[in-house]
Amino acid sequence: MICTRCGTEIADKALICYRCGHATTEPRVKPPEQGPLFDGPRRSRVPLPIIVIGLVALLLALWYLLA
Repeated sequence: MICTRCGTEIADKALICYRCGHATTEPRVKPPEQGPLFDGPRRSRVPLPIIVIGLVALLLALWYLLA
């Protein structure tokens, strides 16, 4: 078999050309048609100041209970 991209002679059962890497067959899995996967809605993350305030309040409560 001859590679359709670079013209190199390759084995008849080859899946890709060893010289250029071009696939000799069509892919079995088709890409999604709705567009890129990373364009979807994202989860909102909890803002850092809320986490810091919560940790400070927890530490103050523990200090008050242990003192």
